[in-house]
Amino acid sequence: MVRLDDLQVFIRAADHGSLSAAARQLDLSPAVASAALKRLEQAVGAQLLARSTRSLRLTLAGERYLEHARVALDAVVAGSLALAQDRQALSGSLSLSMPSDLGRNLLRPWLDDFLDEHAGLGLQLRISDRLADLYRQPVDVALRYGVPEDSSLVALPLAADNRRVLCASPEYLARQGEPDSPQALRDHVCLRLVLGDAVHERWRFGRDGESLIVPASGRWVSDDGEIVRQWALAGRGIAYKSRLDVLADLRAGRLRALLPDYQTEAAPLYLVTPHRLMLSPAVTAMRAYLQKRLDDYQSEP
Repeated sequence: MVRLDDLQVFIRAADHGSLSAAARQLDLSPAVASAALKRLEQAVGAQLLARSTRSLRLTLAGERYLEHARVALDAVVAGSLALAQDRQALSGSLSLSMPSDLGRNLLRPWLDDFLDEHAGLGLQLRISDRLADLYRQPVDVALRYGVPEDSSLVALPLAADNRRVLCASPEYLARQGEPDSPQALRDHVCLRLVLGDAVHERWRFGRDGESLIVPASGRWVSDDGEIVRQWALAGRGIAYKSRLDVLADLRAGRLRALLPDYQTEAAPLYLVTPHRLMLSPAVTAMRAYLQKRLDDYQSEP
């Protein structure tokens, strides 16, 4: 069995060309350092250093083994640092941007719980369906639906399989009837959301390998996803929402999913940041926490 402290003696001795120098650096006696080197050579079954009273040099076996010894020791040190970092209390401040409906109704309570676990963290929360400019605005990370168009951004999945769902309240369906196909949406009031600078009014569906785009129309349009959801709950029309936004309403029967035989638009949720250097321990911990909560939430009966 190779001992880590023996590896340290070997590496330091090889670097300095002196066993006594290695002993001084590691605060060992020359006898202890010499014993460590002999023990390592016995463990690997080869002479690693050729030494005399005046000189020390690597053997061919030592040259080959040195590279592997460095990798092994570096890996152990990195693992120890990672565990030490995990034990440290998270601190500092997070500036986070997220969609309106998702942020207010689902993620905000979870973030409160996360902060309760990490008293040294502060949070600046920006809730809006307008996309934050991560290069110009003081935002560390953003949660966004869909793959970012800017390929220079770092996007890490939180809910990769999330999709939109066509839904309406039972009151609206009792009054106006239920559409039996995407084309039938032309005869219904569609509650539309402004995404970026454009109204999301071309709703996509799929079936049997074919894609269908239906123009959505109606009197109610907003750039706030929470308002669109409230309109749907109030029976104003049919919404095409992220499933995460309305999952609680669907489970409670406040909204009903429509056209279950059709595939709806993908709406994956990502954590987005301008650079991997922004993925601080606090951001990494927050992402892991939210991903676990989202997985549990979606798998609930």
